[in-house]
Amino acid sequence: MELDLATLAELFGRSFSLWWAIIPGVALGLAVGILPGFSPQNTLIILLPVTLAMDIEAALAFMIALYCANHMAGGIPAILVNIPGSAGAAATCLDGYQMTKKGKAQQALVLSFVASVAGGLITSVAVLALLPWLAEIGLVLRSVEMVVIILFGLTLIAVLAAKDMIKGLIGGMFGLMLGSIGTDAVFSTPRATFGLLELYDGLPLVPVLIGLFAVSEALVMLEERFAATPPEQSRAAQWKDTLEGLAIAAKHWWQIVWTSLIGLIVGVIPGAGAYIAAFVAYQQSRLFSKTPELYGTGHPAGVIAPESANNGVTSGTLVPTMAIGIPGGSTAAVMMIVLQYQGITLGPRLFQEQPNIAFGVFVMMTVAYIMMIPLVLPMARYASRVVAVPVHTIVPLILGLTIIGAFADREYMFDMVLALVFGVIGYIAIRTNYNVTSILIGVLLGPIFERYLLRSLRIGQGDIMVLFSSPIANVLWALLVVSVVLPLWRERRLARAAA
Repeated sequence: MELDLATLAELFGRSFSLWWAIIPGVALGLAVGILPGFSPQNTLIILLPVTLAMDIEAALAFMIALYCANHMAGGIPAILVNIPGSAGAAATCLDGYQMTKKGKAQQALVLSFVASVAGGLITSVAVLALLPWLAEIGLVLRSVEMVVIILFGLTLIAVLAAKDMIKGLIGGMFGLMLGSIGTDAVFSTPRATFGLLELYDGLPLVPVLIGLFAVSEALVMLEERFAATPPEQSRAAQWKDTLEGLAIAAKHWWQIVWTSLIGLIVGVIPGAGAYIAAFVAYQQSRLFSKTPELYGTGHPAGVIAPESANNGVTSGTLVPTMAIGIPGGSTAAVMMIVLQYQGITLGPRLFQEQPNIAFGVFVMMTVAYIMMIPLVLPMARYASRVVAVPVHTIVPLILGLTIIGAFADREYMFDMVLALVFGVIGYIAIRTNYNVTSILIGVLLGPIFERYLLRSLRIGQGDIMVLFSSPIANVLWALLVVSVVLPLWRERRLARAAA
């Protein structure tokens, strides 16, 4: 599984020659990523007949470019109108939207673009260098370790609750309760489904995401006659704002590096999504920050951490797909179908028999991110003007596109109604000062946490100590305790110093 320089140079040359497939993939990925509910896997499934008819290398280049661009584009609506384009961009709303309200939408978009591209580049190069070792992470981390990793994401509820501990924890617990709707993971017993077959598989994430963020935000805009546009945002977009964003990103270069590596490690674990990586990266970024009180108020590091992490996931999800034949995510599963249709057998033998495919996937990803730099960076200047659109224009657009997005995921009319219901829940939460992000964290991570916890307990025959039976898990438990105790100790010390 070694890669010499001559082969690497040949793969890069071949990948750059596929620009005609990469550029359309980037453009389509951006368009799809901006619209909540339109995921890359759904888009690739629709385009499956096209990719199956293409040459295998061109098909891979197109799919990878679309996948990477989609992850990056999800942060655009999250920053501009507080509506994450995907679950992985939900954490970006916390500081990105606050920067927009301060009149720094263009700087926030530049931070998002730079963190996304740099995070994707760093992790793609890291995978090329460390692929033999990274391929083993998906096999080493089992249910016990996954329980602790998901708890890292759930601790973000405590971070959000720091401003209002009671309301934050109530919101998180409410989200966990909603996440338990559906059939029991062990006995398949329906829980809180009220006889509705559409809820037997649990709450669909896309309508919940759209309702809590998009519909609720549209209702707030209508009430306040305010489209996230303070008076200072009406000035013309200037290139100096783009340069200012680049300077801020350069100042936080180390933050981009280590949070993207968090995304890579989480992405290598089959089934772990970009939202886990984004929430863990945000929580860890705040933990090790010298100014944790700035998070949630429009802090640049709060935009960089989740964006670099959820783009670090892109290369991570393809590691188990190529190395052991297990798809790291739903998009990787679609790519796996295309590869198998072309007669390519995934697994360790692929690296000896067809290294141009095995390593070429990650080289194509590197090239796709390189090509994104001139394509997306100038877009920040013009995309930031979205916030100047009048309320009576933008609210119908938001409601129309997002409700269609709620329907597109499963093609159920029920999901459109569900999005409206969660829109009302989100609106009530905003108006009563409950954090909708803490509710979303519970809904997203609750079912996954329950599944891995029950699996671990079944392995340990009901003994709770099985959660401490692994050396890796014990190290993760120690880090988790530090993540919870350190912020409390720091706040107590600051309060004592102030007194």
